[in-house]
Amino acid sequence: MPPVFSVTSDQLSVWLVMFLWPFVRMLALISTAPIFGESRVPRHVKVGLAALLAIVIGPTLGPLPAVPVVSLPGIWIITQQVLIGVAMGFSMRLVFTAVQAAGEYIGLQMGLSFASFFDPTSGGQTMVLARLLNMLAMLIFMAFDMHLMVIAMLVESFQVLPIANAPLAANGWMLLVLSASQIFSTGLMLALPLVTTLLTINLAMGILNRASPQLSIFSIGFPVTLLVGIAMLRLQLPHLGPFLEQQFAAVMTSMLQVIQALRP
Repeated sequence: MPPVFSVTSDQLSVWLVMFLWPFVRMLALISTAPIFGESRVPRHVKVGLAALLAIVIGPTLGPLPAVPVVSLPGIWIITQQVLIGVAMGFSMRLVFTAVQAAGEYIGLQMGLSFASFFDPTSGGQTMVLARLLNMLAMLIFMAFDMHLMVIAMLVESFQVLPIANAPLAANGWMLLVLSASQIFSTGLMLALPLVTTLLTINLAMGILNRASPQLSIFSIGFPVTLLVGIAMLRLQLPHLGPFLEQQFAAVMTSMLQVIQALRP
């Protein structure tokens, strides 16, 4: 007679906890992280990837809290995992937001503020130049295997900040808010060479207009600004990769610091 395979309710509860709580943190990160969280990625792909990672990583985790899932402490743990995953994903989004901000600054100086279209990712109108730089940043992100580094950091987060019933520390949220200030500084640093050049061109045309009033600056100003902006952008793009590589490395360090600061 073949052996009878039986599963008790306690075993099912342990398996559910081992899968559900890591799955929630992973799904929150995948839904907000660059590349993975794009609106063009189907939802079932995000859920499937998070489930696959939870199945692989779940058995490697240490002892989990002996808390039923369908209980107030269990719901609190799920909420914590969502917050941790969103915090990690938001940390990675800072670089791409800074690149889009740089595209906005450059587009305004080049006179391309009217060249915008609906961006389904942000849910609003976005300048074409900002979208172009964002696409290049995504390609560089994948070229440096940063999407694999995000998954590796996600696995490491369970060692740095294990699943527990204890409340998260407030220092992590403060550090996350302070790191958001890098959006403006990094975006301005990226756009500063081109913005400075275009500002010099505008000042030169203003002086030329004062020296020769019969010269129509309005008819030649826009083509000159646009051509100079495209030329400067062509010179700056080869240096975009090394610049973003440093920013991605800094963001990884910042993400680890946020996780450590959230630890109670």
